[in-house]
Amino acid sequence: MRSLFPVTDLTTTGAAAPDREWSLDELAEAYAYPAELTAAPSAGLAAGTPWLRANMVSTLDGAAQHDGRSQPISCAADMRIFGTLRGLADVVIAGAETVRLEGYRPARAREAFAARRAAAGQGPAPAVAVVTGSMDLDFSLPLFTEPLVPTFVLTGAGAPADRIAAARKAGAEVVIAGDGTRVDPARAVRELAGRGLTRQLTEGGPRLLGQFVAAGVLDELCLTISPMLTAGDAQRIAGGPGVAVPERFFLASLLEEAGFLFTRYRRTDS
Repeated sequence: MRSLFPVTDLTTTGAAAPDREWSLDELAEAYAYPAELTAAPSAGLAAGTPWLRANMVSTLDGAAQHDGRSQPISCAADMRIFGTLRGLADVVIAGAETVRLEGYRPARAREAFAARRAAAGQGPAPAVAVVTGSMDLDFSLPLFTEPLVPTFVLTGAGAPADRIAAARKAGAEVVIAGDGTRVDPARAVRELAGRGLTRQLTEGGPRLLGQFVAAGVLDELCLTISPMLTAGDAQRIAGGPGVAVPERFFLASLLEEAGFLFTRYRRTDS
């Protein structure tokens, strides 16, 4: 396996970094959340300010999935970064469809991140928060019955009362984050931050990411560009209604391995 190269080594010195695999600790440093999230309010962000990052993968021709799943266009290094991003987050936010298609299970505690999480005042593993208006979920699955930390279900005030009761009976914490049966993405982010979950990570799917983009609450995008072509009509990484004016992000870092590019972009005002 070729090593991962930081963008500064490629663009500043023009020389390749040593040919080796980055450790999980090095990846954690490279993908650390803003220091202000753990500092005093006067140091930058206000207390309780959320930072929402997304982690997605796309082929060269813009497909976010193949046969309905992201795994076929991913790779081992992508999964290492996937695990690192989870290891740093307070909460992982996913849409109900993605939870069903990808077979979500509870996030697990990992020894590699234990000391870092303890120093940041985090629990042993991130919580999972499922966004659903219909509450069409199987509450007998381990995600709800066997999590290390309780799973959150984000829904609207008009969600079916019997499904809300079923979620709570299974041990999930139901959070009302919208009117009617729809979830307001900005309110969802605020509700989670109000519970101390400020380091937020969304893994999609495309419809949910599109909602976060349209609401203007996405701070950072960690995008893996897969050196594959799929053609077809697969979804892009973000779907739904477009924004009136495209929002500009800047490149914060770039890593490479075996033709896969691991990019990290931040909003220009973040």
